[in-house]
Amino acid sequence: MSNESLLKKEFKHSDVQRVRNIVNKDFTASTKLQTGYQKSQKRYKEGDIWEESGKKWTIKNGLKQNITKLDSAKKAVRVPLTCPNCGGPMKHWLAKKMYKIHGFCFDPCTVNMEAGLKRAGLYEQYEKRMMSGNIKAFSKDIEDWVSDVTLNSNKSFVTEDGTIEDWKSNNNKDKELMSDLKTYLKHLREHF
Repeated sequence: MSNESLLKKEFKHSDVQRVRNIVNKDFTASTKLQTGYQKSQKRYKEGDIWEESGKKWTIKNGLKQNITKLDSAKKAVRVPLTCPNCGGPMKHWLAKKMYKIHGFCFDPCTVNMEAGLKRAGLYEQYEKRMMSGNIKAFSKDIEDWVSDVTLNSNKSFVTEDGTIEDWKSNNNKDKELMSDLKTYLKHLREHF
């Protein structure tokens, strides 16, 4: 063999640039220049809100997130890992339940709040208000359920063999049921 170089291949500029980038630990740097269409990108900062492709977007904690109609519902249902009042963990089921009611954990926050109300003589008023709120929600749920069943129920059913049966409801019974419900709900509201 002669003293000539065994390496017969020539290196392109992009190959040399790629090796330089790897040595410098710059793994994302480009090695070639390209021409053609390039989409213009607008840089957004934390808290900016914009619309793109028919959706609203924002940046929260450095992440691009879309804004939906259900964001407020998601926020209402979400329970944090720690209590916003005392910083304690929200692991226990009572802590989660009390967070949905009061906005803080059960022990020590709710316990201390109720103890303070007892010391101030306001606990019975607080208890009545909580109970009446539960009764109001219960009565509204019953009223919605009965009105849905009586007024909006489907009167036709498909049997096993595929025939459609029309069941005519007794409108007098529906009206009687609704009037009984209204008197019961009136009784509930008067006592609470």
